[in-house]
Order: sequence, then C-alpha cells, then structure tokens
Amino acid sequence: MASTVANKCLSPLAFLTRRLSAPEFITQCCYHQKVVDHYENPRNVGTLDKHSKNVGTGLVGAPACGDVMKLQIEVDDQGKIVDARFKTFGCGSAIASSSLATEWVKGKSVDEALTIRNTDIAKELCLPPVKLHCSMLAEDAIKAALADYRLKQQDEQKEAVRASI
Repeated sequence: MASTVANKCLSPLAFLTRRLSAPEFITQCCYHQKVVDHYENPRNVGTLDKHSKNVGTGLVGAPACGDVMKLQIEVDDQGKIVDARFKTFGCGSAIASSSLATEWVKGKSVDEALTIRNTDIAKELCLPPVKLHCSMLAEDAIKAALADYRLKQQDEQKEAVRASI
C-alpha cells in the first residue's frame, strides 16, 4: 500500500537520494504544500474576549471525524472585521482551513465575510475530496461567529431601547 502511494506521490529519485521519515513522507505525499504551511505555521491561533459585544464566537464540530473548530471575530464600529482567532482540534486540513479562514475574514465587512464559501477554501488549499468536510467546518464556523456577533448587536439595541423608556 505504502509503495503504491509513494509511487504516485514521489519520484523514484527521492528514495535513491534519502529516506523519508514517516511525518516527512505523509506531508510530502498526502498534503498540498499550502496545507502543510498553515499546519506548521498557523496564523491567528488564540482567543478573543467572548464577553465583548464586538466579538462573535462560532463553535462547530464534525462528529464523524472528531474535528472541533472555534473561530472568533472582532468587529469595529464601522462593521469591519479587525481581528480573528481560532482554536481547532483536528487534522492538518482542519487546522489549515481554520487558519486560512481567519486570514480571509480580516478586513472584510460582516456581509462580505458571509460570502466566503467552503469551496473557495478547499480550492485554495487543494484539499482532496476526503478532506472537504474541513473546509465546510471553516465556513460553518465563520457563519456561526457572524451570527453570534449579530445576536449580541441585537441584544445591545434592545437594551438601549429599554433604557430609553
């Protein structure tokens, strides 16, 4: 099995010049370089203050594979996303999808961020069909974070109305 995969993924010269360790073999053979880059150098890992009125939090999971993704956005008073953070428990493709999603939402308006699709994430990272659920999780996390942000804004408006009565 491994030799079949190796023949498809690596040139025969790679085996003549040096032996690859198991992690090297997997990253060079099975994941696109963009996935490896986001996995090894994830952007925007961390958390924001979930109690802040300008922060939306999305928490999504895929029971089939066990991936869990938390994505947070911080929106300024003009409606622009000024910061984004994520924490993901999952495979390299899930971490890469989260990392890319945080990069893409920064600088966008709330409405613009809603236009980010899992197909765009999958295409950018060159995800194989078996890993498409990772990009779907990233899109769902963006939508959940935006929905949480909007809910907080509605609650704040309701409180302002009550205070003025």
